[in-house]
Amino acid sequence: MKTVKYFMIIGIIAIGALSFTLAIQDEWVVPAKYKTMKNPTDAKDSENMAIGKSLYAKQCSSCHGKKGWGDGSKAKEMKGDLGDFSSNTTQKATDGELYYKITTGRNDMPAFDKKIASEDDRWLVVNYMRTLAK
Repeated sequence: MKTVKYFMIIGIIAIGALSFTLAIQDEWVVPAKYKTMKNPTDAKDSENMAIGKSLYAKQCSSCHGKKGWGDGSKAKEMKGDLGDFSSNTTQKATDGELYYKITTGRNDMPAFDKKIASEDDRWLVVNYMRTLAK
């Protein structure tokens, strides 16, 4: 009987540890080289901003919403947190970090390296995301 209790306790501890590990692993880790990457596009150029806004509307707004609040028409179908692009959390991320996330995706977030094939265009989306700050 003691052996059964012992294994039950070990099992409960193991499940708890696994849950904690999965919660930690949910953090979106960006490689160091992207964190310091500089955006090569001109965020002040009105044509660039128009392109970024258009790409965001076409590729991102269905999930992330027009204002980046994570309330797009497909948001309810997604399992993870879609984030709030107007939040300090998103806005304090470097351009390189946002570029990496757009490019590689993860979980429900698709990689956009093929859907937005031009690297400059993905940087323009980052520029547009900056306009969504609170």
